[in-house]
Amino acid sequence: MHILLVASAFNSLTQRVHAELADRGHTVAMEPALGEASIVEAVRRHAPRLVVAPILTTAIPEDVWSAHTCLIVHPGPPGDRGPSALDWALHEGAERWGVTVLQAEAEMDAGPVWASASCAVPPVGKSDLYRGEVADAAVEAVLLAVERFASGTYVPRPQNPDDGRGQRRYFGQDLRRIDWASDPTGTVLRKLRAADSQPGVLDAFLGGEWYLHGGHPEDRLCGRPGEVLATRAGAICRATADGAVWIAELRPRRRPGGPRTYRLPAVSALGDRLPDVPELTPELWPPAGHRTWADIRYDENGRTGFLRFSFPGGAMSTGQCRRLLSAYRFACSRPTDVLVLGGTRDFFSNGIHLGVIEAAADPAQESWANIQAMNDLVEAVLTTTDRLVVAALGGNAAAGGVMLALAADEVWCRAGAVLNPHYRLMGLYGSEYWTYTLPRRVGAAEAERLTREALPVSSAAALKAGLVDRVLACGPGEFAGDVARLAARLACEPLLHARIGEKKAARERDEEVKPLRDYRAEELVWMRRAFFGPEEPYHALRTAFVRKERPSPTPERIAERAPDRACPSCD
Repeated sequence: MHILLVASAFNSLTQRVHAELADRGHTVAMEPALGEASIVEAVRRHAPRLVVAPILTTAIPEDVWSAHTCLIVHPGPPGDRGPSALDWALHEGAERWGVTVLQAEAEMDAGPVWASASCAVPPVGKSDLYRGEVADAAVEAVLLAVERFASGTYVPRPQNPDDGRGQRRYFGQDLRRIDWASDPTGTVLRKLRAADSQPGVLDAFLGGEWYLHGGHPEDRLCGRPGEVLATRAGAICRATADGAVWIAELRPRRRPGGPRTYRLPAVSALGDRLPDVPELTPELWPPAGHRTWADIRYDENGRTGFLRFSFPGGAMSTGQCRRLLSAYRFACSRPTDVLVLGGTRDFFSNGIHLGVIEAAADPAQESWANIQAMNDLVEAVLTTTDRLVVAALGGNAAAGGVMLALAADEVWCRAGAVLNPHYRLMGLYGSEYWTYTLPRRVGAAEAERLTREALPVSSAAALKAGLVDRVLACGPGEFAGDVARLAARLACEPLLHARIGEKKAARERDEEVKPLRDYRAEELVWMRRAFFGPEEPYHALRTAFVRKERPSPTPERIAERAPDRACPSCD
């Protein structure tokens, strides 16, 4: 069936729906919803049998929904209406929530229901919940709705006015405001999590207005409510009425007539406004029971080591890459036979940090430093020959983040993960030794197709192509535990040491054929050109991505602006 996706953004859910429908044999086109006229034109041009809107902030025009079945994905259970469904769920402490696929009609969110699915609501941020449990429920409901539509016999169920909570207003900043003098840590965390990653919680402190992004509890520091107590790895710690919270990122409030602002590590955003507070060293291997924030942690269980990391948005700055490399070297000094890299819920990695690069005094130079730091990290994984390394992807990965995973001996991912093994849409050729690891995994022809088409890949398709070795059919909250059990089993395999020896011999043979430094040097020729060439599309594409500027009419047009250069290992 020919299906048209109409979406306000080609975000994680839109990508996953695209990939899951394509896996099932449907032909899928995607058009950004830039207004009613663009939707009308997209439907006229594609002539779809079915229209699906995974995320939509504008109404589908009557000319379209009256002539075509249009399915809207609403991130709330049947009967819930309004633009802030997840915000309300988190604000009210809901333990379960749902997703509804309904038919577009004149009244927003009021059409008949084609399918729905429920999900748990763990104590995580809104964006993490959206990419995890909510996305799982949304895909379940979309696939069921598409199946029912294809049958030609299913009649969607009209909504019952008594279902759910009905129409609810936009969840504005008046509801999000933190009263630092009286709000306890639990309340502050709930407000921060309900606003992550958009729109953030607006707050005024240190002579500026900022949107706060990310919230993590701290059980040892305390002080005058609202004051900044300490920093750690780019985050700030602020006192609450009964404790403290870590805030990873800030976004300056946009000035009238000024450019769109974007999130940055809190310390970088504050700059000279930051008071003289201590920088606390992250605890790589913290004692049990200590509630605090760290973006990199290490742990062991027998002969298995776990190096877990979680960076906001999956982006890895130069400093974060270097800290992760230092932690990786520590992990490799431990007496283990299996080392698991990743293994947490949500993003694995999306490669270099475009926000930090955009804010740098010299973006080209910072881009260069960032890609070199990523390359150093990937090289360290590739050259680890005394143990098996497993990359565990609990969530999505893209660009250099995918290549970081491919440097490991095995790649395990959660069934809901989406991979984007390409750089093309950012106008980049790519690095991180992808010209070695990607063809090694999937073959030259498939590597060329993946990087040229620049489309999202589902976990099932990744397994079929050889991008990953194992797909874990579990929820986001169960992934870490399932990975730990599988890793422990791997560490006990009788032929493990023989396999490690074979791995070492294979790396030596590959090095004789073509040294890793040659792959790196060839890739960096193209990357230097993209970073330092003032007319290269990377600069404009980066700015548009970071500042969330309106997209071009179709993703294909964006792709056409990127360089079309073949992988030297794919010829």
